[in-house]
Amino acid sequence: MKIETQLLHEGYQPKNGEPRALPIYQSTTYKYDSTEHIGKLFDLSAEGHMYSRISNPTVAAVEAKIAALEGGVGAMCTTSGQAASMISLLNILKAGDHFISVSTIYGGTINLFAVTLKRFGIECTFVSTDATEEEIQKEFKDNTRAVFGETIANPALSVFDIEKFANIAHKNNVPLIVDNTFATPVLCRPFEFGADIVVHSTTKYMDGHAVQLGGVIVDSGNFDWTSGKFPEFTEPDESYHGVVYTKNFGKAAYIAKARVQMMRDIGAYPSANAAFLLNLGLETLAVRMERHCSNALTVADYLSKSEKVEFVNYPGLATDKYHELAKKYVPKGASGVISLSIKGSRENAVKFIDSLKLASNEVHVADIRTCVLHPASSTHRQLTDSQLVAAGITPGLVRLSVGIENIDDILDDIKQALDNIN
Repeated sequence: MKIETQLLHEGYQPKNGEPRALPIYQSTTYKYDSTEHIGKLFDLSAEGHMYSRISNPTVAAVEAKIAALEGGVGAMCTTSGQAASMISLLNILKAGDHFISVSTIYGGTINLFAVTLKRFGIECTFVSTDATEEEIQKEFKDNTRAVFGETIANPALSVFDIEKFANIAHKNNVPLIVDNTFATPVLCRPFEFGADIVVHSTTKYMDGHAVQLGGVIVDSGNFDWTSGKFPEFTEPDESYHGVVYTKNFGKAAYIAKARVQMMRDIGAYPSANAAFLLNLGLETLAVRMERHCSNALTVADYLSKSEKVEFVNYPGLATDKYHELAKKYVPKGASGVISLSIKGSRENAVKFIDSLKLASNEVHVADIRTCVLHPASSTHRQLTDSQLVAAGITPGLVRLSVGIENIDDILDDIKQALDNIN
């Protein structure tokens, strides 16, 4: 099936007389015929649901759909994108380990990597997304265990060269993890370019309607965990009676461990109702992304011609620094998010934002409704000046998330707001 069809039909196929829509299995608990069967579940030798902190039939259907969309062997939903990013790394990293990340990633993820994981004894080195392979190689250490990047950076709008980073990660026998939130599998499937693990904040375009937080981790099944660098996959897990993940789960070793070990202990699993709402959003994702992309390209072109705008970052523009990479990785469109810098002081940027009437000033992005934010004073407020620069954020930078309203109404709102700037 093509992706537009997968969005509607993967994950749940009703049998004769069963509900057409995905049912909400609102239960924490499951009944079994024997203690023997429960024992097999806890030995991981039988399939089934133990407890809704680890799996649930409604959530499992959505996980199967997203795995199919990305072309992976399995997926695991989480309660937020932050939880997905954290678990994706903790599944392979421990105290004393190191990983590499590009600096142009979401501000909350920077804090997770630079502050919280550091408290766990895990070190992160940030590199420029434009760094050469030689420059990146210099940052690898004996204890480096992963590389992390973001397909389309939030809010810098740089495009991550997946193949370049995948090549150097694999040269060093470590996996590449890619945050594919802004692109979604409709615009880019990172596994096709060498990525090993994909994460999403499903709160954004996948949900699309600003109603439900969520995240997901998807396993490509392509990375070889038996190199010796990852003994947690090849040696017995005593918390599961000596299960060896590569032996028991083969290509799905990574996502199986993430679920039965990490999710078991962290407990950041979404509810059935959350997955049901996410599935509703997924069903229209392809249609919405097409409109988001076309509206955003029109808005970016309009803003690039304004005398009151210092610069516009949008990879869909032919003049954008990342346009060639965008043609390679996101040829169908560069999402609905634009970043622009208003000329003059930070106050001019604030005046522009506060003058918008149709666009909502809110701490969100990738919604069906147009919304706007000033990152330096909100989502990235906690970053230092040098971190802001590394993340591609200027004092006057505005993040504009273009919705699916009529394009004329969006342009009229932007024009009247620009007119309010002296």
